[in-house]
Amino acid sequence: MAQQAKKSKGRKFINIVIWAVGILIIVGGAAVAGLHLYVSNSKPVIEGELAVSILDEDVEVTRDGVGVPHIVAKSDADLYRAQGYVQAQDRLFQMDLARRQASGTLAEVVGESAVNTDKFFRTFSLRHAAEQSWDDYDAQSKQILEWYTEGVNAFIDEVKDTSKLSYEFKLLGYKPEAWTPIDSLTIGKYMAYDLGGNWNQQVFRSWAVQNYTQEQAEELFVEYPENAQSIIEANLNLETDIASAIPTDYLPSEHNGSNNWVVSGELTKSGKPLLADDPHLGLSTPSVWYQMHLQSPEQNVSGVIFAGIPGIILGHNEQIAWGVTNVNPDVQDIYIETPNPENPYQFEYDGEWEEATVRQEPIKVKDGETVDFEVVETRHGPIISNIMLKDTKMKEQFSMQWTALQSTQELKAVLGFNKATDWEEFEVALEDFKAPAQNFVFASTDGTIAYKANGLVPIRKQGTGALPVPGNSSEYGWESYIPFDELPTVINPEEGFIATANNQVVGEEYPYHISNLWAQPYRYERIVEMIKTPMYDEETGELLKLSVAEMKGMQMDKKNLHAQEFLPGLLETIKAQDKDDKYKNVITLLEEWEYYDDKDQGAPLVYHFLIENMEKALFQDAMPEDVYKLMPAKSQITDQMLRDAYAGNPGVWITEEGGLDKFVYTAFEDAVTKIKGKFGTSVSKWKWGSYNQLTFDHPLASASDFLADYVNPEKLPVGGSSVTVQAASEDGSGNVNHGASWRFVADLDNLKSAYHIVGPGQSGHVKSKWYDNQTSNWVYGRYHKTKINGDIDHGYELILKAE
Repeated sequence: MAQQAKKSKGRKFINIVIWAVGILIIVGGAAVAGLHLYVSNSKPVIEGELAVSILDEDVEVTRDGVGVPHIVAKSDADLYRAQGYVQAQDRLFQMDLARRQASGTLAEVVGESAVNTDKFFRTFSLRHAAEQSWDDYDAQSKQILEWYTEGVNAFIDEVKDTSKLSYEFKLLGYKPEAWTPIDSLTIGKYMAYDLGGNWNQQVFRSWAVQNYTQEQAEELFVEYPENAQSIIEANLNLETDIASAIPTDYLPSEHNGSNNWVVSGELTKSGKPLLADDPHLGLSTPSVWYQMHLQSPEQNVSGVIFAGIPGIILGHNEQIAWGVTNVNPDVQDIYIETPNPENPYQFEYDGEWEEATVRQEPIKVKDGETVDFEVVETRHGPIISNIMLKDTKMKEQFSMQWTALQSTQELKAVLGFNKATDWEEFEVALEDFKAPAQNFVFASTDGTIAYKANGLVPIRKQGTGALPVPGNSSEYGWESYIPFDELPTVINPEEGFIATANNQVVGEEYPYHISNLWAQPYRYERIVEMIKTPMYDEETGELLKLSVAEMKGMQMDKKNLHAQEFLPGLLETIKAQDKDDKYKNVITLLEEWEYYDDKDQGAPLVYHFLIENMEKALFQDAMPEDVYKLMPAKSQITDQMLRDAYAGNPGVWITEEGGLDKFVYTAFEDAVTKIKGKFGTSVSKWKWGSYNQLTFDHPLASASDFLADYVNPEKLPVGGSSVTVQAASEDGSGNVNHGASWRFVADLDNLKSAYHIVGPGQSGHVKSKWYDNQTSNWVYGRYHKTKINGDIDHGYELILKAE
């Protein structure tokens, strides 16, 4: 139910893989010793020499003490070939599943249970968009993709018919196909899907205006579209239940976000800028990120990249550093399409029937018959309604227009970042980064700090993307995009810092619409608070300036500004209702709390259970399960209802729960009852970390208890929450499966190195020493230093020999 909607990306897909592996284990009855032997035999070679025929000259690959590969080549051609080879050594199974999920070809290797997943991603057209994008890439970017592909395929050819092939392929009973440049671009489009969606928000709001009174519906909108009556009426008049027509199993995590900030040399000990970035994504084994250092005569760049893609997307070179957070712009619009009753491939537009484009997408099924499937595209985009069972008799169908389905060339931008030397060169490269839209922060050794909210953001003829719009009229749709030069940009601000945390980045004076739903401001406000709060030496009283240590500490900060805002009022209500001092010890626990979500404290446990109970009490039973999954911004909407109620203006939702006092106290009592049931009656022994457990689940883990013990890193108690800078979002059952997928701090005074955490580890191989060695580092903020000057500690050197 609600907790399932919070699962990290791809949970439906993961369950399908789990099912398939579970069957194989039951049927095969593999012996533990045999499995152990097979798995160990497929560990990649990391020392000595290996012949790689596609290279022009030898390439050095040195893995440092935490498994980060440092690749030094004599040309860019060999650099990218080696990057592809090394990524495949450590992450080939992850790469293969990523391209299959995004392309809609899981059923080929999993079977019938993956057909609906394939239908969904075929309809969302990620691979089709990648193919269109490839056609418009420049020759140099295409060449780099080809070099990278050569490297991946060199490894595949080397291992696919041997016991060196990663054990996951054996469990699922298939071999990887050859890699292609389109595979890399498709994985890039998947990240745009994971980070750039708002279609579910529109579907939910459409359902809400149809099923609730205007007063009820208005409270469920973060911003109700007052001046869009024609759009509201179009949704009120729908005959099709749009929420039931579109599957909800593949929703990206509602917690996707990030923190980044950059401070100028005026505020730092070194006199040079400092930059920090921690993108928040699903936490899994292996990590979504792969950390690398790439060096050739043309570049020297270090950072992270998605496995399956060349270059470095986030990180630094010898002159600059950069990082991102998600802008959360409204870049997907749902259109209410009117099909011709006589021809399901024609749709009304300005009084005429317009032919749709139809793509035949047959889905191959392992051990089954091929499933015929087609994707129908109107002028706006693919029909996404009723993917599971097409009903051509529906009066309305629903299409989606999305910036990422256009031809976009993000890889060209990434390759430009890697070689940029200053803000001007970096900003030129940024113009090609169009989907997903991101908040980029930047710093350079010349002292410049800068920010730009980048990407394609539509300018609409009517409305703001809050609701589906009529697809049968030219009065609706997109006119153009916010011009690149008019996107929010800041360079060397007077206050000496720039920070973003998915918060609102423009004021009322900004002439364009960007989003109907910004993240809550708590992480951003805490970052600013920490930057602005003066620090003094305890012995001398001297004012201290910021250093790397402070940046790390800020990323690990657990102060809960949400509680700081709401708990005083909630406590007054609870104390007034607790006339018999039944909950005196719990109230005292909350009163003494200093608002830090530390794992060893009990107050965060009570507070978060209370907040979740209030959210569920308002909405979970008030709508169907699938609609509840679609509902965006549940926490924000609950917060605003509480603010209004405490200001003397209780809305209809809280009033229907019996009023503010009853609503809050009932949720509090239920929270305490649940905690006692889980953790005992001794309040002094309650700990947030007893519930809040860091989880890096492997896709195969739930196939059996044996596999879970074998492939999952150990769960660890962890502090933080969804509203703290140290983001640790749990799934409703205490599994922290979303947060900082990478932590990064760079000191522009010395870019020969930077500081990183990539949990759970670098390697995707369960027998590698670097498989989960960064799990506890993630909890305690222990960073590793990655150097780019050749001075590598504890190195494991592998020479890839040209033949």
